[in-house]
Amino acid sequence: MGINAYLTFNGNCRQAYEFYAEIFGAEKGDLSTYGDAPPNPEFALPDETKQLILHGELTVYGTKLMFSDTFPGSSFMVGNNITLALVLSDIDEVKAAFQKLQEGGQVLIDLQETFWSKCYGSVVDQFGITWGLNCTSEEGQ
Repeated sequence: MGINAYLTFNGNCRQAYEFYAEIFGAEKGDLSTYGDAPPNPEFALPDETKQLILHGELTVYGTKLMFSDTFPGSSFMVGNNITLALVLSDIDEVKAAFQKLQEGGQVLIDLQETFWSKCYGSVVDQFGITWGLNCTSEEGQ
């Protein structure tokens, strides 16, 4: 738990993940694709999206790196494709940090329950840094 770097790619996340795992001798964890996510009856997932990486993690010299492909049609710019992920087990701490980070910034995703988190949100702070805030239990749920 704490703050981790979240690296976003434009369709080549799997290759980047393999590349960094090999370079740093990192143990590879599971890679989840967009197709692995629970289906949403209000939004049919395009076939070309199903094999893109939704989430992956590597631990490199004690630091967790997280990986994802952008969703097709989402903006992507090399150099701005790193987000800081704040991962805490206390939902009140997540909410408090979100409130403070959004002051003078822009909310991208309001705090909400997702299939991977009891409380997740995303915000660009007043300095242009993108944050993903995620509440998870000590057991990693």
